Amino acid sequence: MSGAAWVSYHFAILRIVPHVHLGSFVNIGVLLHSRTAEFIGIRAIDDRARLGALAPDIDADLLLRYLDSYRLICAADAQGGPIALVSPSERFHWMTSPRSDVLQTSPVHEGRCADPALEIDVLFSRLVEPAA
Repeated sequence: MSGAAWVSYHFAILRIVPHVHLGSFVNIGVLLHSRTAEFIGIRAIDDRARLGALAPDIDADLLLRYLDSYRLICAADAQGGPIALVSPSERFHWMTSPRSDVLQTSPVHEGRCADPALEIDVLFSRLVEPAA
């Protein structure tokens, strides 16, 4: 990695919040954005049974629709709605804005890496897989 160029990135953890009024949550994914590398991506648990096991009270179908929407937005796919067509930075900030819903994000954190596409897998393994 000594020859690789390092890039800065921002990331947030995707969380299931089964009971918003209680504030408890389970990590289920990661959003990562690197402006200089022109990268925005999502990695999340997308298995209905696994999501149901992590949060039995959750509507897994609704959660999977939310995650599909986030994937479309990351991919700049017009099926993701108008937000999918704005700049990657605006999409990332829209997805990480505070909300009171079953799917929320952590505060935004920052880091540096050589490959954002690889880094999202590293973060997922470190921050999501242990709880799953």
